[in-house]
Amino acid sequence: MSKTLLIVHHTPSPHCHEMFEAVVSGATDPDIDGVDVLRRPALTVSPAELLAADGYVLGTPANLGYISGAMKHAFDCAYYQLLDSTRGRPFGVYLHGNEGTEGAERALAGITGGLGWEQAAATVTVSGKPTKEDLEACWNLGATVAAGLMI
Repeated sequence: MSKTLLIVHHTPSPHCHEMFEAVVSGATDPDIDGVDVLRRPALTVSPAELLAADGYVLGTPANLGYISGAMKHAFDCAYYQLLDSTRGRPFGVYLHGNEGTEGAERALAGITGGLGWEQAAATVTVSGKPTKEDLEACWNLGATVAAGLMI
């Protein structure tokens, strides 16, 4: 029986898109077996998709010191359905910010902590244009969370 990794993302900029593509590439590595990777924009992901997933990668810009409104919307629409139903599920996060990502990190830590999710990999934060090393970190993030679902 395969597991599902759900990548919920908001990718309004070329930099966010580069990071998203690297995460997807890592999560879909051919060496990772038995894990289906589902990609959904934060504005269109459904509560049912969030409930059905076995693990998550969350990607958002850090705008004005906070997560994107789209990412907040995704959780606002599914909060009560997810509460107590998804405890213990693994997740990872990647953030892009030009003015700092601390507020976005705190927001996602509060949301995922309240849901009882378990962080499976270190958060990847990038400012400005992603470097080769930043994109490798994103690839590793996707691969790590996906590979953890194989167990």
